[in-house]
Amino acid sequence: MKRRLGHLPFIAEDLGDLTDDVCRLRKRWALPGMKVLQFAFGRDMPVSGFIPHHYTADFFSYTGTHDNNTVRGWYRHELSAGGRRRVNAYLGQNVNEENLPFKLIRLLYASVAGAVIIPVQDLLGLDENARMNRPGSVSSQNWVWRLKKGQLTARHAGVLREYAALYDR
Repeated sequence: MKRRLGHLPFIAEDLGDLTDDVCRLRKRWALPGMKVLQFAFGRDMPVSGFIPHHYTADFFSYTGTHDNNTVRGWYRHELSAGGRRRVNAYLGQNVNEENLPFKLIRLLYASVAGAVIIPVQDLLGLDENARMNRPGSVSSQNWVWRLKKGQLTARHAGVLREYAALYDR
């Protein structure tokens, strides 16, 4: 790929069943991997590879991807009571669906991940109605969400600027 395309910033989508071969291939070609924070709060949270205290600089971190629910929708409809307790314990405070997106965004900015990618729906604190895709579904709701003019404001830019400066990103 490098010979044909030059040095492009590829990211290995190393989600799902990870084998030793996949890990070796990613490392051999120095491809950053992915860490999706929504995957971190299962019963294995303390040892999960998706929890920020286990991140390394050779990963990009995400609150979620185009295939996940928004953080707010995830909290509202998919996160179990135990998962909610683990989120609260990890953040050291009680959170709710309104403040959780910014708490998780800040958590990722504070991590050692090489880069942070935030879906705009999470930056805006939108719910499940702004979900982009439901994998395996032929729903007419897939890929229809669009950012509207004016939804992103100076406040959103200010938060990202603040986090970038605070956490040296």
